[in-house]
Amino acid sequence: MVRPDRLAHLALPFFEDGHRALAGELDGWAARHLTGIDHHDTDRACRTLVRMLGDAGFLRHCVPAAYAQGAAHGRAGGASTALESRALVVCRETLARHDGLADFAFAMQGLGSGPVTLAGSAALQAEVLPRVARGEWIAAFALSEPEAGSDVAAIACTARDDGDAYVLDGEKTWISNGGIADFYCVFARTGEGDAVSAPRRGTRGLSAFLVHAGTPGFEIAERIEVIAPHPLARLRFTACRVPKSQLLGAPGEGFKLAMRTLDIFRASVAAAALGFARRALDEALAHAQGRRMFGQHLADFQLSQATLGDMAADIDAAALLTYRAAWLRDRSEADASGDVNGGRRTTREAAMAKLVATENAQRVIDRALQLHGGHGVRVGSVVESLYREIRALRIYEGASEVQRLIIGRDLLSA
Repeated sequence: MVRPDRLAHLALPFFEDGHRALAGELDGWAARHLTGIDHHDTDRACRTLVRMLGDAGFLRHCVPAAYAQGAAHGRAGGASTALESRALVVCRETLARHDGLADFAFAMQGLGSGPVTLAGSAALQAEVLPRVARGEWIAAFALSEPEAGSDVAAIACTARDDGDAYVLDGEKTWISNGGIADFYCVFARTGEGDAVSAPRRGTRGLSAFLVHAGTPGFEIAERIEVIAPHPLARLRFTACRVPKSQLLGAPGEGFKLAMRTLDIFRASVAAAALGFARRALDEALAHAQGRRMFGQHLADFQLSQATLGDMAADIDAAALLTYRAAWLRDRSEADASGDVNGGRRTTREAAMAKLVATENAQRVIDRALQLHGGHGVRVGSVVESLYREIRALRIYEGASEVQRLIIGRDLLSA
């Protein structure tokens, strides 16, 4: 069911005309091009989607405008001079409403190349970012480890200074696009904080590196299958030499770079959850209005109406937090360039958005599935697919429990 007001939420003052035009264009493109994608071969589907999004010009929103040339195809309103959270939110919400893997493919081009955008040398940016925007190179963000998921301070992968290179040893896991990516932004311990006592060492002494697929000493140790199929892998580094020219930012500044990258993209995770939830509500409305039982439609029962009302309220509450976080982050970027109030970080607002949007979307999709009855748990149905897709969003890029800690600690430090 396609409702006539499906983009009405973009009339809110958080957005500008360019965002509304982008949403309409992407929504129409997705409706025309995403219905025939075969998801059975996840790797192939993901590669295809990245290339399609690049060819259509939408990946230009994953890189700064200076590197989006050749990816816009004459479209109005190109990319921003810096990564813009509201454009990312619009794209992810729209794509997730149509196809979860398309949203994943888009998101990882931005997240995976984010450290290059924020801290790569001019030479690395010129080499990597245009290819990301055109969908020619697939990006990956390699932070998590077997014993360091939410606890980034526990990273054990090392990078030893060795003349003109760093030598990486260790493992990464749960890495999105693992096995299909052309390059990986890898975070490893370089030891600048080793002189600090262990309890305080924490996140000091981490650095970031760009590692190309096929680099000697780098291998895909394991492919990981999850309930909503996405390309995931465990990576292994064994005496893997990475030129110092591929260091991202300064030595020892890797943790700050990882957090800056996640700050940009955390609100977009909330937007993906919104897209899933809006699709679930669309499906629930269509089913309730068409399903006859006990001499009337399912939608005629007050209990169904109350359920639909709860779903709509959950979506709107999450949307307001998500759009606020993206708007504040964009405003903060402008402030840092000399505009209004000094470019403060928006970590708390992004954490609130991610927490509430993913948790609310889980409830919305669960209610949609319940309204569908047996049809809802049938493999291949839309709500069954959404049910699997949403579960991971409550974990990756910071589990809900971590978001609560971030919010609480920020409140206590204010």
